[in-house]
Amino acid sequence: MSLSEVGAIVSVLLGFAPPATLSDASSLKLNEVLVPNPFYRPRSVLILEVTGAEGVFIEALTSNVVNENRADIQLPDADEVSLFSLDEPKTNVEYSVKELSDFASWLSGSYVNGELAIPLEDDSSLKFQLSKEADREFVASLVSLTRKIQRATETHQDLSGDRPSELISGKFDGLKALGENYGAEGVSKGTKLFSIVMSKMFNSLTEAYKGQIVGVIVCNETPSVAESLFNVIFTSQSSARWLDEAKALPNATAIEEIILVRRTVAWITGILLIIATLLGIYFLLNMPLTRDTLLYSNVKLD
Repeated sequence: MSLSEVGAIVSVLLGFAPPATLSDASSLKLNEVLVPNPFYRPRSVLILEVTGAEGVFIEALTSNVVNENRADIQLPDADEVSLFSLDEPKTNVEYSVKELSDFASWLSGSYVNGELAIPLEDDSSLKFQLSKEADREFVASLVSLTRKIQRATETHQDLSGDRPSELISGKFDGLKALGENYGAEGVSKGTKLFSIVMSKMFNSLTEAYKGQIVGVIVCNETPSVAESLFNVIFTSQSSARWLDEAKALPNATAIEEIILVRRTVAWITGILLIIATLLGIYFLLNMPLTRDTLLYSNVKLD
C-alpha cells in the first residue's frame, strides 16, 4: 500500500470521496480495508506518524506502506472538517513529580525516585531513568502526546452538536532520543511503552466518540524527518446544483436576445389584439338590422 492510498482511506473514513486520480488497483485495496457499506463512515480519524520505529505492538489491521516522500489528504471545504493538530513547537517542559506519578498510575505503574516503571503482561516491567536526558525526553514527549489527545477529545465534546468530520493529526518524534543513545534496544523498549500508551488512548477515544473513530498509525523508520508524511489540502468542490446553475446561466448577449424576442412577441400580440378589437367594433356598428342582429344586440322585440 502506498502513502497516497493511505491518504485516500483517511478521506473516505471522514465521509468524503477519494481523489479522482485514484487508480482502479488502489480502489480495490480500499475496498479490502474499508467497510463495504458506503453509508457507514466514522467521520473521525486520528492519524499519527511515528518516526524512528519499524512498527508498534497494537492489535489492529497492519499493512506495509511503500516509501514515498509525501502524500496528500484531500478534503473539501474547511467548514466541513474540524482539524486538530498534535504538532506544537517543542519546548523543554519539565513535568512535576505529581504529573509523572499520575501518568504512571494511569498506566498501572509507578514513579519513585526518578524511575518510571510500567508493568507488562509477562510480569516484567519497563523502566526508564528520568535522571537520564534521553529517557526524560522520551517520557516527556509521551506525556505531552496524551495531553494533546485529551484536548482533542474535549474539542470533540464541544463540537458534538454540529457533528462535522474530525481529523486529528500529528507526528511523534520521541523515539529519536532513545535511538541515538541506546540504539535498537532502546527503540524497542520505547516502542513497547508507546504501544501501551496508544492502546489506552484509543480506548478513551473510542468511548468519547462512541466508537465512531478510527486510528491510523504510520511508522517511519527514518528517525528524523523535517516534514510530515501527510499534507492536508482543501479542494473547493461545487455542488451538483451549483454546477447545473453555472451551466444554465446565459451570458449578456443571450440575455439581450431573450429580452428582444419577448418584447417583439408582446408588441405583435398587442397589435393583433388592437386590430381584432377595431374590427369587432366596425362590424358591430355596420351590422344589417335584422331580427337576428337585433337579438344579438340585446334589443327587446315585441
